[in-house]
Amino acid sequence: MFCSRCIPLAAPLAFVLASLCVASKASDIDSLTPSVDATELADLFKAPDEENAEVLAAKLQTSLNSTDEIEQLRARLEVLEASAEKYQQDQDKRDANQEKSQSEANATAKRKWTVKLGGHVQMDYINWADADAAIIDAENYFSYRRLRLVADGTGYGQFDFRLQMTLEPGQGSTDNIYATAEVKDAYLSMNDIPGLGRLRIGNFFVPFSLEQVTNDTNNIFTERSVPTDRIFAAGREVGVAVYNCTDDQNVTWASGLFFYNINDTEKTRIDDNQDYRLSGRLTWLPYYDKTSDGRHLLHTGVGGLHSETNDNVVRFRTRPQIQRGPILIDSGNIPADSFTTGNLEFALVWGQLTLQSEAFLSSVALNNGDVAQTTGSYAHVSYFLTGEHRMFERFGQHGEQFGRNKPISNFSVLPGGVSPGAWEAKVRWSNLDLSDVNRGEYNDFTAGFNWYWSDRTRWMFDWINPLTTANTPFGETESELLAIRFDFNW
Repeated sequence: MFCSRCIPLAAPLAFVLASLCVASKASDIDSLTPSVDATELADLFKAPDEENAEVLAAKLQTSLNSTDEIEQLRARLEVLEASAEKYQQDQDKRDANQEKSQSEANATAKRKWTVKLGGHVQMDYINWADADAAIIDAENYFSYRRLRLVADGTGYGQFDFRLQMTLEPGQGSTDNIYATAEVKDAYLSMNDIPGLGRLRIGNFFVPFSLEQVTNDTNNIFTERSVPTDRIFAAGREVGVAVYNCTDDQNVTWASGLFFYNINDTEKTRIDDNQDYRLSGRLTWLPYYDKTSDGRHLLHTGVGGLHSETNDNVVRFRTRPQIQRGPILIDSGNIPADSFTTGNLEFALVWGQLTLQSEAFLSSVALNNGDVAQTTGSYAHVSYFLTGEHRMFERFGQHGEQFGRNKPISNFSVLPGGVSPGAWEAKVRWSNLDLSDVNRGEYNDFTAGFNWYWSDRTRWMFDWINPLTTANTPFGETESELLAIRFDFNW
């Protein structure tokens, strides 16, 4: 009557059976007690082996005073037996699946590095179409803006790495004994850590500012905006950071601790006073259209960046949205031991149209105890004339960021016809205000278009109109520049 698998369940089965009998025949309890001793039943409940289970069933059966009751109890026992067998089958299946998952995890963790090699080439031509007479060294130039080799790898189950070295002419010191080719990305990440997410160690973008953490191949202007790159947002630094997101990837957060402003070329600082940067970034997607792969979305974010300087000097300065050329605004050396910057992020992708903007406020802790406030912001609009939309990564390499744009059809010229690729119009305003430290204000208007041959090849055309006020290095000026870039990567 009982299978071997049901022996462990004999006690609970007997308890259920006895309960059913008592509940259903409470009025006939006197007719059961002469043939079944309660103490004996309790002893049988405590010893749920096969023999006692059979004895218990026999005693209960002889105690029943009707054939109907016996049949009802037998049916209930059969149901319980079937349930017990189904439970055991499910448990066996769960055990097998767990062993399989553990085996697969062990096998994955043993997989070694899979490495992909790549590269990046950007060729720039800059023309000062109308330089203000007050600006000196406003010279046209051609330069490789980026000329880089990249190695990306994944392996050992949950790890990835990236190494990016430069070959282009750099801006760092070349007379230092530690000078080398510039190191851009050089990091290792451990992903999918329970409760933590992604852990990254090495040299990489400090998690702060949407425009800054979006790779230059995915930004739509030849240079990042005035207040972003190396002004209020840090570039790549040596440090450690964690990244995580909700299950639906609509909320992300990141935080990191970095050495303060180590030179890309030297990547070495011998100094008892190293100092640091501490960053944090929180983003939220109130709306994201999954069905169209983000063709319609709304992005918001907030960030903070605290920097302790190693030399008690803070300096903000920048060129006119090109890599080389005269400095148009410069705070000079501000005697301060730290500064803290906050920012707000906004982006809207609505079909072919994209709006993107950020605002920055930086408080500089002066050595005399006062606090100076410096501000900056930018806003830009872009529109795909050929129907595409800007791609967005909800939890990409550096968290929420814009991704690689993809033409509906790649540019081609073949005997069967011509495909136009993708065409994108764009306009931007950006601002840096150093009035609180008596160094003036810089506004920049840029307009142009991008022509995408594929997702990895494009032409970029920027008309740049920088305007500076009094107290800047050249005083009140206005100029016009043309920047042309051919950009491809693999």
